[in-house]
Amino acid sequence: MPVLTVGMATYDDYDGVYFSVQALRMYHPEVMDQIEILVVDNKPDSPHGEEVKRFIESYVENGRYVPFTEWESSFVKGKVFEHAQGEYVLCIDCHVLLVPGALAKLISYYNTFPNTRDLLQGPLVHDDLQNFYTHFEPKWQEQMFGTWATAQPSLDKGDPFEIPMQGCGLFSCKKEHWVGFNPAFRGFGGEEWYLQEKVRKQGGKVLCMPFLKWLHRFGRPDKPKYPLDMYARIRNFIIGWTEIYENKEHEAVQSIVNHFIEQGYEEEKIRSYLE
Repeated sequence: MPVLTVGMATYDDYDGVYFSVQALRMYHPEVMDQIEILVVDNKPDSPHGEEVKRFIESYVENGRYVPFTEWESSFVKGKVFEHAQGEYVLCIDCHVLLVPGALAKLISYYNTFPNTRDLLQGPLVHDDLQNFYTHFEPKWQEQMFGTWATAQPSLDKGDPFEIPMQGCGLFSCKKEHWVGFNPAFRGFGGEEWYLQEKVRKQGGKVLCMPFLKWLHRFGRPDKPKYPLDMYARIRNFIIGWTEIYENKEHEAVQSIVNHFIEQGYEEEKIRSYLE
């Protein structure tokens, strides 16, 4: 059994998968015998999906390809934990690169703390490769909950430190302690804060691991192939925060409604998600 599953979900993004997987193999050779690389494909019948399958099954010795077509959503990444064979799981977006040494240090950390219930995240590397975002501050900004921030002194110190939340392009935990996404989530977005709060409610901490630096491709000149429905995101926020706070009247849940009404979205439609 592999120690660590590095898994990703994909939807019509062969290029992202190719470069992420090849970067894992090229820049982390010292741990390839301890990890599996898992790809869950949410559009396996497309030309991109067919090429991802061919690539993984033909060239990636420690790779595994799993098609998933029951529904389409970024939350298919939760299936990474369901199919992972490793004792520990690192879930990344399919267009994320890790700095050299990150996987070896992550495995070493798990060897030291084998029963941790914590959610491990890492600093996002800016495209200039010089600056980093260690976490999100929990506040609204446009269609997102969370604003990028940097705890520079803690990052410089180098020890793991608690954070309120972070972008979910990379996160890791022991498989048996995965808290899961709400099964009603659909579409794209809304998991930040929900996931971290759920971990804390179940006895874990959310830690920034300074060594676990990751680079994320944000630019998409060809546009994402998956549908981006903002009302699906609003619905996810309401479903998730209602689960966390156990009360639709909770001020945090109501802040979702108020924020998106202020952003110009239809009040009647938003309030229908509270019913």
